[in-house]
Amino acid sequence: MANLTTDSRALPAAWIAQARANPLLTLGLLGTALVLLGLLSASGYNAFNGENANNLKYALLGGSAGFLATAAGALMAVGLKTIEVRTQDTLLGFAAGMMLAASSFSLILPGLDAAKAITGSGALGALTVVLGLGLGVLLMLGLDRFVPHEHESTGPCGPAAERFNRVWLFVLAVTLHNLPEGMAIGVSFANGDMSVGLPLTTAIALQDIPEGLAVAVALRATGLSAWKAALVAVASGALEPLGAVIGAGISSGFALAYPIGLGLAAGAMIFVVSHEVIPETHRNGHQTPATLGLMAGFAVMMFLDTALG
Repeated sequence: MANLTTDSRALPAAWIAQARANPLLTLGLLGTALVLLGLLSASGYNAFNGENANNLKYALLGGSAGFLATAAGALMAVGLKTIEVRTQDTLLGFAAGMMLAASSFSLILPGLDAAKAITGSGALGALTVVLGLGLGVLLMLGLDRFVPHEHESTGPCGPAAERFNRVWLFVLAVTLHNLPEGMAIGVSFANGDMSVGLPLTTAIALQDIPEGLAVAVALRATGLSAWKAALVAVASGALEPLGAVIGAGISSGFALAYPIGLGLAAGAMIFVVSHEVIPETHRNGHQTPATLGLMAGFAVMMFLDTALG
């Protein structure tokens, strides 16, 4: 396996070249980073005191549930010699459907309600959530361009990707995937509303099981043993609790931070579904079972949001 530390020395020059080639995207990513840092700074004290401390605890528990679900799916791969590609695509389609429904019912709709209540205007409320959506897309687009990773359908992506071992590229790709999921869980608990946080966390945890299984199988295809692939897939889910803490933090600074944070998490998740998950499920000619899986996942999440919300 290539040395990650040695190869990472080439990243600064590659990042500079990427920034020069994409100046508008770079400015957008920097602006988004500054907004996130500002929200985190504003909420740094509040998030650990009084009522917000309980919300942070719930967010961390929710992120941990996502991590454990990813681990369960990854460990299932140890006992399976192989999984049919058709089945993998159907399971990933199911996960995509749950993520899309969660973005709509557990993030965007509560965000619109909260923003309208704060601003007193439906139009201003919608613009607030749209701002969050834009920030989420900019965040994920920037990470996609500036973090080396690999997708099965497109191969190595990002600066200096050719210098990294394929296993590391897969791990980084999964890390990018898990970040918005963890942030979504954290944001959903930031206002202490269990009717938002509980169904969203349940949905993300459920879709993390087939996702963890699919990731472990994909890692085995790179040449890792069954146990090593499972452990790497388990470790990739560790970003969800961290993302949950970040999500709770950026949404606790001031009133409008909550609907902005909900929009940001939704934008990031929708980007991941459209940019990564759906193309992966359609690349092998299994569009129909993948789409049926997506519709089933959407329906399950819609039911959970209604039943638990």
